[in-house]
Amino acid sequence: MKKILVCALSISLFGCGAHQQKKVENADVMEYAKTITPGELSEHLYTFASDEFEGRETGEPGQKKAAEYLKAEYKKLEISSPLGGDDYYQEVPGSVFRGNVKDTENVLAFIEGSEKPEEILVISSHYDHVGMDDEGNVFNGADDDGSGTVAILEIAEAFMQAKADGYHPKRSILFLNVTGEEKGLVGSKYYTDNPVFPLANTVANLNIDMIGRVGNGMENAGDYVYLIGSDKLSTELHDLSEEVNKKYLNLNLDYTFNDENDPNRFYYRSDHYNFAKNDIPIIFYFNGVHPDYHKISDTPDKIHYEMLAKRAQLVFLTAWEVANREARPFVDKPTQASASGK
Repeated sequence: MKKILVCALSISLFGCGAHQQKKVENADVMEYAKTITPGELSEHLYTFASDEFEGRETGEPGQKKAAEYLKAEYKKLEISSPLGGDDYYQEVPGSVFRGNVKDTENVLAFIEGSEKPEEILVISSHYDHVGMDDEGNVFNGADDDGSGTVAILEIAEAFMQAKADGYHPKRSILFLNVTGEEKGLVGSKYYTDNPVFPLANTVANLNIDMIGRVGNGMENAGDYVYLIGSDKLSTELHDLSEEVNKKYLNLNLDYTFNDENDPNRFYYRSDHYNFAKNDIPIIFYFNGVHPDYHKISDTPDKIHYEMLAKRAQLVFLTAWEVANREARPFVDKPTQASASGK
């Protein structure tokens, strides 16, 4: 009884056992990165990109099923909603879309920071896709963006494992699964127009859109990932990203599509851009397009799960560094509108 009372007292004062908060600087970060495994990513994706989800078209039943799947997984991980209670959805009305689109929702989950809880790191992906064709063929969207979405679930689990071991992130982390990307980045625009947390307190956005395949022309590139936008607003974020990769994984970081003159203009074509145009530093993780892009052949069996795991680990390790550094990434290259005070 005495031992129980002592432990109860220690819980009230400091926490007991493994849940006692420790210095994150002492954590073996790769231990948590390695919890992001090809097997678990595959298990998630074979469900998330199955025919049951009907191509996850914005506002349609398949997208609603996908939202419920994400909510259920966050609840299993005991990650709370920033909206309170059982509400993990930021409602996005159909009226903000062009054309006839039904009401839809962003899915949000949140880990509060231990030392700088008011500062928010956003890790995002879009979970919608393009639905089915008139013949009933399902566009499963395993890479676009099932790969980024299941990566976020694994990254969230890694952070929660570290937290359970006492290594609580200093800054808060918002896991933001947005809807309506395929309709023109609408879900992420709705979030930045109606932020749950002030954009001034949002220190960075790490956005994941297609990281499960080998892109066109990259068959001999080894373990690579395209990075876009890391240096557009913050030299410090770019340098941090490079340092993390060199220290832990040494992937081939390819900046081909980061060129301002690149005709693909990918910097403007995924959800990070709605953060970037508000002068929030971003990194966009991308594998490039491939022959199955936006086709019914973008299926889970085509995913390179080992590569997907390494790319997801890179995002986690970068997020860990952003969340735990003393200072937020400095914006040394604001947009012209911000720089001129407009």
